[in-house]
Amino acid sequence: MNRVVEAAGGVVLNDAGEIAVVYRPKYDDWTLPKGKLEPGESWEDAAVREVQEETGLACELGDELGSVSYTDRHGRPKTVRYWRMSVRDGEFAPNNEVSELLWLSPGDAASRLSFDRDREILARL
Repeated sequence: MNRVVEAAGGVVLNDAGEIAVVYRPKYDDWTLPKGKLEPGESWEDAAVREVQEETGLACELGDELGSVSYTDRHGRPKTVRYWRMSVRDGEFAPNNEVSELLWLSPGDAASRLSFDRDREILARL
């Protein structure tokens, strides 16, 4: 039996109420910033770290928005927990995982996202 892949991420909001949506060229998708937990890392710490790694933004953790579960592209069960986040500091620069970041209204973000599971999290804001 496959162990569940655990990941965490954020719905990052700026002062204008826009949401950060990231483009990952490796997967050709638009998604919310997220990533896998490291051994011994808490869900919350992983969410903050992964968002910063992918976006360059140091964020403040807000309310948890719940989780989504699905089968990843390797056929493994995966659970991702998300938190509302606000930007404290930082600036986006393209990196090895993310080539683009857009700040979009909630409606435009929902249209741009590649996955229904991301739209489901967005709807919980």
